[in-house]
Amino acid sequence: MKLSIGIVGLPNVGKSTLFNALTKKSVPAENYPFCTIDPSVGVVAVPDNRLSKLSTFSKSAKTIPAAVEFVDIAGLVKGAAEGQGLGNKFLAHIRETDAIAEVVRIFKDDKIIHVENKIEPLQDIGVINLELVLADLEVVTKRLASIQKEVKAHKKEAILEESLLQRLRKILEEGKLISGISLPDDEKPILKQLNLLTAKPILYVLNSSEAGENDESVLSKIPGAFVKVDPVFEKGLDALIKKGYEVLDLITYFTTGEDETRAWTIKRGSAAPEAGAAIHTDFRDKFIKAEVIEWEKLLAKGLTRTEGKEYVVKDGDVIEFKI
Repeated sequence: MKLSIGIVGLPNVGKSTLFNALTKKSVPAENYPFCTIDPSVGVVAVPDNRLSKLSTFSKSAKTIPAAVEFVDIAGLVKGAAEGQGLGNKFLAHIRETDAIAEVVRIFKDDKIIHVENKIEPLQDIGVINLELVLADLEVVTKRLASIQKEVKAHKKEAILEESLLQRLRKILEEGKLISGISLPDDEKPILKQLNLLTAKPILYVLNSSEAGENDESVLSKIPGAFVKVDPVFEKGLDALIKKGYEVLDLITYFTTGEDETRAWTIKRGSAAPEAGAAIHTDFRDKFIKAEVIEWEKLLAKGLTRTEGKEYVVKDGDVIEFKI
């Protein structure tokens, strides 16, 4: 499963420094042949000590971790939604990612100029989020206008979409993000198709300095999930990778044997056949059963159990699929 996190932020907040530190943890390209080959993309291993324990237990020749893709996106400036700076190109790059890592600087350093000439992390977050909101508001407004003909023709799908779009527009006009709102099942596909920036999960990355003065007062005021890092000294990177995996709502299951032990990435809540598709579509399309055991029980030499199509895979399961 290829899922990516876009690293965004104002200029000179440490995005590229962070990206370069993360790419030192990149996985070997040969293990992920379908990954995009691009200097601004890093495929990073997800730290997981369960993997090494399973590999040792099975005496595996190869050990392959789960991975998450980080994308280094150019710096945002005020007015991006109106075309300032890289403008639409910047926003389009974010739209292609599955989650957003907003980098904000919390350390003071007179040698590194801040674009606003002051260190105010919450203000930086406000600037970034406002540009995302304005971009989404334009998308929603245009879509509302484009479906009016179908609405007037009393088409059921268009009436449903119009109702959702009007609610989304109200939220955005209030300067709020779309992420986290609850929707009925029939509206979820509509929201997904809109691909709104503020509907994506957001992780706030607080760029700190081990050697400098940090504004710790901001920690209690961050409006969501956050992680504190120091990319220069490579502190907090594992926590960032794990948290990124978490905000994407991903879990890991394992396959293990003498040839290889491997971590497989799936969406939380996936049934066994869909989880098997991470390995090969035959494991979904020709699924018969799965032999399952929790990783700790396997290390204790426990017995596997047989599960069918309805089984929802849990984080840490070790699975052998039967077709």
